[in-house]
Amino acid sequence: MGRGWRAGRSLPLLAAAALAGSLVAAAPVTADDRGAEPGPGLEWGPCPEEVATGSTALECSTLAVPLDYGDPDGAEIEIMVSRLSSAAPGERRGVLLLNPGGPGSSGLGMPADLVSLGIPGSVLNSYDLIGMDPRGVGRSSPVSCGFTTDQDYIGNVPPYAVDDDAVVAQAGIAEAVAAQCAGNDGAGLLPHLSTANTARDMDRVRAALGEEEVSYFGVSYGSALGAAYTSLFPGRSDRIVLDSNVGDTYLGSEGVRAFGRGAEEAFPDFAAWAAQRHDTYGLGATPGEVRETYFEIAERLDAEPMEGFDGRHFRFYTFIGLYGEANYTTAAQMWQSVHDPAPGQAPRLPQEEAAGGPVPASGAGEPAPADNAWSSFLAVTCADSDWPADVADYRSAVAEDRERYPLLGAATANVMPCAFWHHEPSEPPVEITGRGPENVLILQNLRDAGTPYSGGVALDERFGERSRLVSVDANGHGVYVYGDNECAWDVTTRYLVDGEFPEQDVSCR
Repeated sequence: MGRGWRAGRSLPLLAAAALAGSLVAAAPVTADDRGAEPGPGLEWGPCPEEVATGSTALECSTLAVPLDYGDPDGAEIEIMVSRLSSAAPGERRGVLLLNPGGPGSSGLGMPADLVSLGIPGSVLNSYDLIGMDPRGVGRSSPVSCGFTTDQDYIGNVPPYAVDDDAVVAQAGIAEAVAAQCAGNDGAGLLPHLSTANTARDMDRVRAALGEEEVSYFGVSYGSALGAAYTSLFPGRSDRIVLDSNVGDTYLGSEGVRAFGRGAEEAFPDFAAWAAQRHDTYGLGATPGEVRETYFEIAERLDAEPMEGFDGRHFRFYTFIGLYGEANYTTAAQMWQSVHDPAPGQAPRLPQEEAAGGPVPASGAGEPAPADNAWSSFLAVTCADSDWPADVADYRSAVAEDRERYPLLGAATANVMPCAFWHHEPSEPPVEITGRGPENVLILQNLRDAGTPYSGGVALDERFGERSRLVSVDANGHGVYVYGDNECAWDVTTRYLVDGEFPEQDVSCR
């Protein structure tokens, strides 16, 4: 998701919308064997101009990795990594690999982002911060489905289905997108853009850096990637911090459906905020009235779109607005612009999100700005796990979640292109076994729209004695650095810098 919205202070990414997956016909090998090959050293130089680093100077390098780890001597692709070297080499203890989420989000600029957000100086002294564009993303052999600005594709999460016919209609769109992605994959990337292969790439980066172990900080989908890495390579993982958790090593159909639950859990905080500002925005004087206004606006836009902006778009932008209180003003202004618009007024959308989010289709037919983000999102989510293929399953799920989670459930249970993907997953999702050192710190806000609290609980249960859960009584997507809870910051910093792993789970008020 773009920088037009902010979670805490900046927005980790999870939902983006894209397509991919496919069968790798290779002899089975162990996970460690696939990532254990030593890598060449990295040659550092200036980062590409489009890598946003602000006033923080980063170095970048590329590394060749196998396209197919089942055929390690076969075709290769290049991935790009970035580095912010330790600010105090005498205090340096290793490297901290980073991932901001997605899947489909660029991580090259993440070291600079963390500096701008105020990551503690003791962490900057202790580690070289290593960013990476995962395979298929940005500067790392990017994938493209060929999305254009005139396509009626909402991206990120499926569109809200107002009735059963809408589910069937979305199935047609999803099937066409799956075919489009397969037809546009001339380089044969789609079968290999999985979370497991990205974790293996991370281990190649570790080897190329000359490190025996790596520490890791991943947010949102980055939690799934980190969980996969430390499960595949427990002996090579040092201090692991997983923030705002999907709940497993992949984002599957149930993970996307969980967005509906997250919206319900996070919405009351926004409703209370808006009610306190009723004189400013006119959205309702009580939280209950604000909720009623939500449904009134959405249903009216379903029936009568405003300059092509319909109920699907309104619900999606509201969902992104729930990612943290820093987004509330932008969300309220968007509501206000469609609730009681002045004559000739257009919907008020966040400037940057309008370029990459679900906006009404235009007739331009130019490449969509979010093409790579959408494409890589689909590539990974469809490659990681099996999705229901029967449209009847989605019709049933939408009907169920429309009742369970009225705000968004009829969207997040709707059909995605993964239902019609042209390639089967090449391997099962990485299994979390609990075998390995006690080194996984799990951070989770109680009210998180993108990754509900249940995801942190589920991940903690899967890791068993390996993990500790830090539960934070807050809303928003992102706890450490992206949030502002002092207790959670202190626990995480002490672990990363001094190795103080909590003896038991922690609750932060």
